[in-house]
Amino acid sequence: MSLILAPGTAWNDVLARVTAAAPEAFSAGRLRNLCAGRWQDSGAPADVRTPVDGSVIAQVSRVDAVNAADAVQAAARSHHRWAVTPLAERRARVAAAVEALAVHRDLLALILAWEIGKPWRLACADVDRALDGVRWYAEQIERQVAGREPLPGPVSNIASWNYPMSVLVHAELVQLLAGNAVIAKTPSQGGAVCLTLAHALMVRAGLPVTLLSGSGEELSEVLVTAPEIGAVAFVGGRSNGGKVAGALLDSDKRHFIEQEGLNAWGIWEFSQWDLLAGHLRKGFEYGKQRCTAYPRFVVQRDLVDAFLDVYLPVVKSVRFGHPLAVERAGDPLPELDFGPLISAARAAGLRRKVDEAIKGGAVPLYRGAAERGRFLDGQDIGAYVGPTALLAPPGRSRLMHSEPFGPVDTIIVVDTEHELLAAMNASNGALVASLAVDDEELAAKLAQDVQAYKVGINKPRSRGDREETFGGRGASWKGAFVGGDLLVQAVTVGAPGERLYGNFPDYTSFPPTP
Repeated sequence: MSLILAPGTAWNDVLARVTAAAPEAFSAGRLRNLCAGRWQDSGAPADVRTPVDGSVIAQVSRVDAVNAADAVQAAARSHHRWAVTPLAERRARVAAAVEALAVHRDLLALILAWEIGKPWRLACADVDRALDGVRWYAEQIERQVAGREPLPGPVSNIASWNYPMSVLVHAELVQLLAGNAVIAKTPSQGGAVCLTLAHALMVRAGLPVTLLSGSGEELSEVLVTAPEIGAVAFVGGRSNGGKVAGALLDSDKRHFIEQEGLNAWGIWEFSQWDLLAGHLRKGFEYGKQRCTAYPRFVVQRDLVDAFLDVYLPVVKSVRFGHPLAVERAGDPLPELDFGPLISAARAAGLRRKVDEAIKGGAVPLYRGAAERGRFLDGQDIGAYVGPTALLAPPGRSRLMHSEPFGPVDTIIVVDTEHELLAAMNASNGALVASLAVDDEELAAKLAQDVQAYKVGINKPRSRGDREETFGGRGASWKGAFVGGDLLVQAVTVGAPGERLYGNFPDYTSFPPTP
């Protein structure tokens, strides 16, 4: 049966709702920049293209380094006023922003479905996690800032495109609660419209927020090294994260830099296959385009057949396609595991990595053709990649040591516990990992040598919410750890000589129970 776009979800309808909700943030369909509390037209126009069908959906205004420097100085001035604002007033304004965002919850989620291709359920979850998380911090903030002061300058936020609300907006609102003005750069590949609406609602609530669009290469130096900046929060890949960390080497500027790692499941002396099956299906959410996805399975040789009996039916049943395509008017939006990758270029690059690995000797266990997804007739599907599983990628393969950031799994077969740990630690540090082991005492022993911040025993680990901390080991993280009380500590100043939990050039310190 041919599919249709769900009535009321066409991009022109969505954009009309957005511009009606925040007319001040748009100029003739072009997104404006937010600086010094005002929406401004400065910057050169650049197209915003959706990965859903490849069409142009808006234009941003890309500012240059001079504009960015002016914005940083304005943010610094607002920071000094905000830092002395009583906590009760800060909390009231943040609460007002959260409730305004909640009113537009469905619209924000619909924007995410178009801008970054999130299926409806996952788009809603991104918005809900942001709002629920900030509500928790608003209840805890008095205790968390006791004896602490805001940073000397605003927090500069540079985040990837995959979680605009639950990572970027959530972090900004907590930073604001703690007494800091905030600056955010819109991700180059997606999320600009969602962030524009969110920040319009935030500034209406009286919050000192700045939102800029522009080239990361051009703006990075200003948004990272400007003397007015009090802290740098970065979420993204190791290449760009390494550049940010390098720029801060000779600086004592507060920072927390979350970088990718190859998160792995290790499977050893295990028999609870029904339990694992449920985790495997959930693992394909959003096409594994998240920092806590598990794209690597390290399996004891004697268990490979049992593992594949469970794994292959799951990977073959994964559902993907256009997040807003339905069979008939009135149908609910489709229940999909994922939509497109963030761009056709990213999809093409991932397909090349798969081809290279197979040519180098990897065994293709399953390759789901993109055409098997749910699409509109004639739709551009260049950004879609079907679920793929490769056995034993060669050591020189890019998929052997780095995160694919897409729906591609690699499976490594091992014979000893030493080989298990070596394969799980292939990327020099990760954010999360898990061990599937019947004997939990043995699992706990193995977990001590897994180079990940969080290690799950017979369950996956994630970034976490509310009081749960988050960080990384090895090259996956630089600077202060975050999450729970640690996020507030990372953006405030405590007693002289305080040593934060984190991964720093001269020391690494982990909280007691990560």
